[in-house]
Amino acid sequence: MFLRTGLFSLSLLGLSRSQNVPPTDAESAALIQDPIEECTSYNVPMVDEIKPNFPPIWEPAVIVEGDTAAQNKFNEIKQVLPSNIKPKGTHDGDFSKTLPSYDVSDPDCWYTFNKCTKPKVEGLSDDITNLPEPETWGLGFDDGPNCSHNKFYDFLSENELKANMYYIGSNVLNWPYQAQRGRSDGHQLCVHSWSHHHMTSFDDEGAFAELYYTIQAIKAVTGVTPTCWRPPFGDVDDRIRLIAESLGLETTLWEYDTKDWQTNFSQLDIDTVRQNYEDVFDAAKNGTFNDHGTIVLTHEITGNTMDLFMEMYPKIKENFKYVVPFYAATNTTNLYVETDEGVEQGETFEDYVNHVYGSTVSAPTSTNTNYHPEPTKTGWGGPLATVANPTVVSIESASESGSDEDDNVVNGQNDSDINRVSIEHKDSPNGKGDSSDNSKATHTSVTSLTAIVALFVISTSFTF
Repeated sequence: MFLRTGLFSLSLLGLSRSQNVPPTDAESAALIQDPIEECTSYNVPMVDEIKPNFPPIWEPAVIVEGDTAAQNKFNEIKQVLPSNIKPKGTHDGDFSKTLPSYDVSDPDCWYTFNKCTKPKVEGLSDDITNLPEPETWGLGFDDGPNCSHNKFYDFLSENELKANMYYIGSNVLNWPYQAQRGRSDGHQLCVHSWSHHHMTSFDDEGAFAELYYTIQAIKAVTGVTPTCWRPPFGDVDDRIRLIAESLGLETTLWEYDTKDWQTNFSQLDIDTVRQNYEDVFDAAKNGTFNDHGTIVLTHEITGNTMDLFMEMYPKIKENFKYVVPFYAATNTTNLYVETDEGVEQGETFEDYVNHVYGSTVSAPTSTNTNYHPEPTKTGWGGPLATVANPTVVSIESASESGSDEDDNVVNGQNDSDINRVSIEHKDSPNGKGDSSDNSKATHTSVTSLTAIVALFVISTSFTF
């Protein structure tokens, strides 16, 4: 069973923004460089207003009572779900009761069991695990938006890097300005579930809700409806794939895993992650990517993971001809459901490389300019449909009122640890953060010793 831990809330330690001017929009939030200030809660009335339309932050999702749009969409999808694929294990990834009786032929195409990426249910698209363009590093980051990501996002912008950002729905509502920055910086926003649990553990309604409400959160906060997703821990089977594809989401996994999310504050662990990067570089030197590009799993979950990518980026450039977002390497031009004027579109690989690298490349290997599955046209909207303009979203805050991912079981072998510490996972009883509800953080007292320890952890976690 995985231990999901996080830092104590900064408000628990008596730290507040009373001496700082709270951000009033994504632009002002992006200017903050002190990580503690970045991660101090701010109040956004629009987000507070819509939160009742969502499941509780960081709790396993279910359809919200009275949400007829969600219920109708689920009822539609449920009609086509395979009845022979059942939920597996626990939300925290304990599959000990599932594995003994699971068919070794892997009829469900369960990635966690046997790394299956070619669905066995007819009509489902294969998972994306690598890219068609040779000598290319596909850039994507899981677990955002991280409240302390400004230095990292500044780095990406300074180096003209765009990425696929896999956002957790709870993080989007916790840190809406950070989510807005992801879009304004030109990254493609994708879904990474509502509560970051193992997706195959959910029943049909729960799995639907984990994806549906993350889609709705991204739409409400940023104005665009995502078309891509990555399952936490890579835990997916054909039942989950079908739910995702019915919601217009394409499933992406990876070819290599840096295991950066395993870093705590041990130099040995960090060196191990560095070596994982080096293994990918060695593969590049050996010609492994002469006929395709790779997807490498990386995260923005902590200062460590973001710093490590920035540290390793010069070597990535040295060993790969191109570093591009997945959408460019697959020639995906429709990044979102919305195609209105003002909604950014993707570029073909050729166009992206020409304008970023200033060089001309031959015709792209992949020529599909609508790589994502067409989303179903019913069920979008619901109670959030009029909250956000589809092309320009501006959230104004009020003044402060008071203040991995790897698969974890393969053929029954536990091969990952999820003792993850993240600055955005703070306030809730499960250790997750909330940027606007400081009242949750005051339900328990903190002794002086605990405060000292927590401050030490915070100062250590911010490596930039």
